[in-house]
Amino acid sequence: MKTINIFIISSILLITSLVSANAESTLDKIMQTGVLKVGTTGDFPGWSFKNPATNAYEGFDIEVAKQFAADMDVELEFVPTDWKNLVSGVIASKYYMTSSASITTKRAIQAGYSDSYYGTGTVAMTLKKNIDKFSGWESVDGTTVAVTLGTVFENEAKKSFPNSKVIAVESPARDFQEVLSGRSLVSLTSKVEAIKLMQTYPQLQAINFDEPKNAKLFAILLPRADQEWINFVNHWIKDKKNQGFFISTANKFGL
Repeated sequence: MKTINIFIISSILLITSLVSANAESTLDKIMQTGVLKVGTTGDFPGWSFKNPATNAYEGFDIEVAKQFAADMDVELEFVPTDWKNLVSGVIASKYYMTSSASITTKRAIQAGYSDSYYGTGTVAMTLKKNIDKFSGWESVDGTTVAVTLGTVFENEAKKSFPNSKVIAVESPARDFQEVLSGRSLVSLTSKVEAIKLMQTYPQLQAINFDEPKNAKLFAILLPRADQEWINFVNHWIKDKKNQGFFISTANKFGL
């Protein structure tokens, strides 16, 4: 009986290895179809923003995706998504990669990550007329804090401000809109987005711009089981880092 069990287990392992070896990687699919599908939210000014005037995407992430597709010599297709479905979309193969996403353990459990290529921190924003009500991070606790559902800022607000009422708005609505409308006193976002928001909406001001909290690394979400595809993306990122591509692209968008 023991011999039979060993034979069965050996057969299963052999079949599994053969299936894995013959499994088509994401890289193969892209090269065969000639199309790179990238999931992007289009609601992140400076990074991925769908301009209503042109109906076209623009920003750092868009330039990165365009350059990646050009280097692969394939067509680029942007697949609209939102923050709460960003991970599930890559798991379900709705797209092969995402725009920039903060690296978190929760996301990494479900999906794969590329190497990081940029970093930022969190700042709190309010109306300029209300800036005197705040003296730093601690003074935000106990107020109303708006965040966008599914972003890292949602959990961050709950942990950092236990005495605050956290308002989570669902895309295409955004957290800063709650502040502009007066429905929330504060919103949370990244320092790089705060720069763009203050340029676009002069009535907004960052409470702690010079002291951002919880530094975050940005990377690309990828199918977790496809190491061949992850390796390919990482090689591309390393090459572009050496060329200064990410720094020059960030400077182009004032990040």
